[in-house]
Amino acid sequence: MKIGIFPTTASPFATPDWLTAVGVGAEERGFDSLWVPEHVVLFEEYESRYPYSPDGRIPTAPESGMLDPFAALAFLASCTSTIRLATGIALLPQRNPVYAAKEIATIDWLSEGRVDLGIGVGWLREEFEAVGVDWANRGRRTDEYLGVLRALWCDDPSSYEGEFYSLPACNMFPKPVQQPHPPVHIGGESDAALRRVARLGQGWYTIDRAPDGLAEPLARLEELLAEQGRTRDEVQVTVSPYFQGLTPDMVRGYAEAGVDRVTALFWAASPDDVPAALDDLVPCLEAARES
Repeated sequence: MKIGIFPTTASPFATPDWLTAVGVGAEERGFDSLWVPEHVVLFEEYESRYPYSPDGRIPTAPESGMLDPFAALAFLASCTSTIRLATGIALLPQRNPVYAAKEIATIDWLSEGRVDLGIGVGWLREEFEAVGVDWANRGRRTDEYLGVLRALWCDDPSSYEGEFYSLPACNMFPKPVQQPHPPVHIGGESDAALRRVARLGQGWYTIDRAPDGLAEPLARLEELLAEQGRTRDEVQVTVSPYFQGLTPDMVRGYAEAGVDRVTALFWAASPDDVPAALDDLVPCLEAARES
């Protein structure tokens, strides 16, 4: 099993020196990947309910906004050489799919094939309103945008015709280094998310699940994959324990449950604090290697 890092790339502490220290330090210690989150704007007041906290509030102050994930990954690509670079997760239906395809392909090109694209449909309706995207149809829009990405990454010339997007025949280069394209990991906890994984994903990215909470959703995923003529071997399962923390015993439990990768939430107050915070996770890395 693999261990990745889920750094909280929020201002003001996610400085260039901090991000460099995280990327270089994680790579030196042998961590598998770096997964960065996305919210383009946050709000002091909102009606939407955050699904990963008991009070329905995201544990991030509005003034500590997150770095753009694609810009952060491009920065990390420049200071690393082997660690994989991933979004955990990008809000695909909020983005223009042509620009998203271009940005991801560019990072994959510049990193020499190290990108994993984690995507989701979002939970914050107010954020969709801020970027002028309809909230109600975000699931169908996500499916369609994935089709646009694949067309631009895999075909030349590329074209796509759908309900939400029409792409005339065009040429987009560079293509991603990874063939046929960077792995797409679908985030979410709902049955709709698992269905999307079965139809369209190379991975499932789930948050805030303990090892003993995986048997039922993984059985459901296998059932849905079978309906699509696919097997579990075609999908990587990545779990972020989130604020539950991570211990070597948990790592062993995740391995027994059939998880392929765990991403440990990472926080350090300054660049000088990064090495010790990474060292604290090394026992989990060693447990994964033994599993």
